[in-house]
Amino acid sequence: MSDWVAENIVLGDLKVRLLTGSEIAASLSALANLRIAVFAEYPYLYDGDLAYEFKYFKEFATAPDATLVCVHDDGKLVGAATASPIWAQKADIREPFTRHGLDTSKLFYFGESALLPEYRGRGIGHAFFDHREAAARRAGAETAAFATVVRPRNDPACPADYRPPDDFWRKRGYEPVKGLVTELSWKEHGEAEESPKRLQYWMRRL
Repeated sequence: MSDWVAENIVLGDLKVRLLTGSEIAASLSALANLRIAVFAEYPYLYDGDLAYEFKYFKEFATAPDATLVCVHDDGKLVGAATASPIWAQKADIREPFTRHGLDTSKLFYFGESALLPEYRGRGIGHAFFDHREAAARRAGAETAAFATVVRPRNDPACPADYRPPDDFWRKRGYEPVKGLVTELSWKEHGEAEESPKRLQYWMRRL
């Protein structure tokens, strides 16, 4: 795969754009609301907090080589995906790699991929990965990783029509790394306060 992706591409009537630095900061409100809406769904069930979202994206925007891929439909933000060097992430995300004996000097971390339901199945997931992998290579990264929440088998909260995206990730060359896990806390819908959630890391060589 090429290590270059056009900064702006069009998928049908949708515009996919790569944003960095000040452009990320200018999109904070739309990004925060998008993340809250999408991650309210299973398997995250996130009970969103606007103050946290603003802080999260402000910190993200200051990291060198931080990359945000945005999808707009007639000017409305309908999807976004993030990536940055692993050193720019919080300790809870970074430390499991070190404990696992992995070299993080050339590792890029892919954060969220958030896309409104009505825009799925149109190739945007591939555009998200294409852009972020190209950004990682430009920054000198040799490996990419992301984390996904682990839910119990037969989870009663799981919708009957839910299909995990594992096959899509594997087709992109990613595999879960045995034992490479972490815990992050957030407040689910129905919870009185935050609780720890287990996440599994997936990785691939770029």
